[in-house]
Amino acid sequence: MAGERNRSVVLLIGWGLILLGVLGLLLPILPGMVLLLAGVSVLSSEYVWAHKILQRLRDSFPGFSQRLHEAETWARNRFRWIWPKKPHDHQE
Repeated sequence: MAGERNRSVVLLIGWGLILLGVLGLLLPILPGMVLLLAGVSVLSSEYVWAHKILQRLRDSFPGFSQRLHEAETWARNRFRWIWPKKPHDHQE
């Protein structure tokens, strides 16, 4: 039950960030690309297609990888309570 609730929260936050990102592309007060990337990054823990998008961006645009990392860091810092840990994540 808790796992299903956690997945629902991840999906809600991920899609919410994507929605805000789309609005940010239209409104100058929101960082649209950062929010879109953060949303895809959050959703990549649940959807293979989102993970593939992130990997393609990293492979196609090595310079863009830094901006993608910043978006992931932004999302991870704000939503660390629901963000799944990767094998290389360490608590020290």
